[in-house]
Amino acid sequence: MNECSLVTGAAGFIGSHLVDRLLALGHRVVGWDNLVLGRRANLTEALRSKQFSFVELDVNDVEACLAFLRKDAAHGSVKTIWHLAANSDIQAGGRDPDLDLRLTFLTTHNVLKMMQVLNIPQLVFASSSAIYGDHDGVLKENSGPVLPVSNYGAMKLASEGSITAALERFLQRVWICRFPNVIGSRATHGVIFDFLKKLRANPAELEVLGDGAQEKPYLHVSELVEAMLFLFQHSKERLNYYNIAPEIGASTVRFIAEAVVRAAAPGASIRYTGGSRGWVGDVPKFRYSTEKLKAAGWSPKLTSDQAVELAIRENL
Repeated sequence: MNECSLVTGAAGFIGSHLVDRLLALGHRVVGWDNLVLGRRANLTEALRSKQFSFVELDVNDVEACLAFLRKDAAHGSVKTIWHLAANSDIQAGGRDPDLDLRLTFLTTHNVLKMMQVLNIPQLVFASSSAIYGDHDGVLKENSGPVLPVSNYGAMKLASEGSITAALERFLQRVWICRFPNVIGSRATHGVIFDFLKKLRANPAELEVLGDGAQEKPYLHVSELVEAMLFLFQHSKERLNYYNIAPEIGASTVRFIAEAVVRAAAPGASIRYTGGSRGWVGDVPKFRYSTEKLKAAGWSPKLTSDQAVELAIRENL
């Protein structure tokens, strides 16, 4: 039987780009998505491939998912799950704490249950810089204490704990990829998406939450996917965990706001609401160490600012 990769959150922003890249590399891929945040249109190209099948499934419906996998086993066995299904709107998770419990932690918990039942050996997990919380200095993979300041970060950290416990009990190999701010085409949220949406509603003024000095690394989705695939192919410890980020620099909210205005509404004024945080749960500044990633043999080509400018062009 042909081995198969399963992608949860396959119709989402990052998941759909991952599906496209896996197919381009010749993988057989099954995609699951409940289509709450994901869009079937993101899979337009993938659905033309005979190597891809998509099913609208909620990962938290364990029995339905198990039934599908048992039926699909006749066509090829799933060896690796790429688990990207999660709540991706951190602000929404702050307003409703059940959101990240249900969509970020319980999806991981239930994926692990399925993997144990069906003896699926390998998991690639989409984690986040949000697990670290608000730290001074450069964040390394072993930085601590890890004290998340958002429900999203807390549930990603809880998911990492469940995964390492599962590795002790039944998983064979795990890759934990801690994402920075990811940008590019098909985005459904985030600073560039929000700024463009605001300017479409009011081309004369862009409201920016905070003072504009917030500064974070931004990585283009194409490079994130390449990093994940590189680590999957070349990093072969039982537990592989990496920060993924641009090698050079970070981008301020002020830089992003000015770049969006130049591209989408030249002449619009920018109004900052003030304060160091854009919203409750926001980490206003962080920097990733990419030394471990670089030592593994991978570095991105784009700086943070270059990734921002490319993503703006893609989303106009």
